[in-house]
Amino acid sequence: VCLTCCSRDTLLRVDQICHRRGVKFFSGDVFGYHGATFTDLGLHEFVEEKPKVAKGSSGLEQGPKRAKVEPSETSMVKR
Repeated sequence: VCLTCCSRDTLLRVDQICHRRGVKFFSGDVFGYHGATFTDLGLHEFVEEKPKVAKGSSGLEQGPKRAKVEPSETSMVKR
């Protein structure tokens, strides 16, 4: 459910109904130059994309060791 331009009481009432039924709720409004948003996703699963980090070298290089991030290799983690 996505709700905008409503009173605070209406937003709270609709959010409570959505929360009880497991429905995701989004609300937002703009007040001149300022805006506000509220999201109630309840319990949910999502997939996060994490970059794979290459293992360090054999230690032949001088200076501090830094992990190398391969931008083309990522893994998907379900949470």
